[in-house]
Amino acid sequence: MLSVEHVTKKYGGFTALEDISLTFTPGVYGLLAPNGAGKTTLIKMLATLLFPTSGQILWDGEDIRVLDGEYRGLLGYLPQDFGYYPYYTPRQFLLYAAALQCIPRRKAEDRIEQLLKLVGLEDAAGRKLRQFSGGMLQRVGIAQAMLGDPRLLILDEPTAGLDPRERVRFRNLIHSLSADRIVILSTHIVSDIETIAGQIVMFRDHRLYCCNSPAAICARFHGKVFEVPAGTKLREGEFLLSERQGEQGAMMRLLCDAPPPGGVPATPGLEDAFLAIYREGTA
Repeated sequence: MLSVEHVTKKYGGFTALEDISLTFTPGVYGLLAPNGAGKTTLIKMLATLLFPTSGQILWDGEDIRVLDGEYRGLLGYLPQDFGYYPYYTPRQFLLYAAALQCIPRRKAEDRIEQLLKLVGLEDAAGRKLRQFSGGMLQRVGIAQAMLGDPRLLILDEPTAGLDPRERVRFRNLIHSLSADRIVILSTHIVSDIETIAGQIVMFRDHRLYCCNSPAAICARFHGKVFEVPAGTKLREGEFLLSERQGEQGAMMRLLCDAPPPGGVPATPGLEDAFLAIYREGTA
């Protein structure tokens, strides 16, 4: 179990995160918030790249700073942009990464073959990384993070720049890895976590806003989301969430406490909730 207890992180006079308390158990957690809200700051503290200004982070009740290398041995981390050698093959790169982690070569070779199959790259294991697409490189990154069979897997904006097909493949892969480990996925792309995350963590004004299931977060806005024809003039208290093409033409999705004239009730999704929560532009 991973626990964040009253953690605050300051950079001089700027407070990036304030009094954050969270508990993580096996499953997928999505950190969902606009850029600049503090997602990456928390990720880096969990990965021991930064340390809290106050508060503590515990693994099974012990401070991760005290556990030090023992904790890092439990951790797999994929940063937003991971470094790689373009003229290495996936197998060569993973052998190099395993050597840095002091994994014995024979054990590493067996593990790498398993991982290349897991991430769907066994047929591309002899190609140079410089020939890989963004999605293929991210799969190499996942394999690198999984070398030590970590109990905690942390992924920072892993689907940025991927095409829709690769993003679906990536989500399916993450779901398959989450059965017996904690997976923490940081993103601002709602669709990446809507279908795979059991819990969504949201920050607002640099504090914890909520940690709840997607269904529970969406339920807060039941009876408050409506669709009206595009071009409808908004009244006071009505907030435009998005526009879409429907069977009746272009439609606007509105957030409001009372049904607008001609409005059709709509089932709120996580994107609606995200836009509603951050409608004032605060992070």
